[in-house]
Amino acid sequence: MFGLFPRKGTIAVGSDADIVVFDPDRSTTLSVKTLHMKVDYNPYEGRTVKGSPSTVISNGEVIIDGDRFVGKKSAGRFLRRGPSQAPSGL
Repeated sequence: MFGLFPRKGTIAVGSDADIVVFDPDRSTTLSVKTLHMKVDYNPYEGRTVKGSPSTVISNGEVIIDGDRFVGKKSAGRFLRRGPSQAPSGL
């Protein structure tokens, strides 16, 4: 999808998939102060939602642990898109 498969979006040897451990019972209030973004606004500011990621793993490293960002700043990398090669059945 989006010309990144199979480099992204699948759990397989040679691929890079970000993994989110989601807690469906956890409630959280969306806010600029609690979300990990580089902007000073949030259209959902103050909205409480049920269900929230408890852990996020990117490139084999835990980057979100509970409510804390524990990754390295600027650790992401740009991936140039190619022609769409979505797996069959999608």
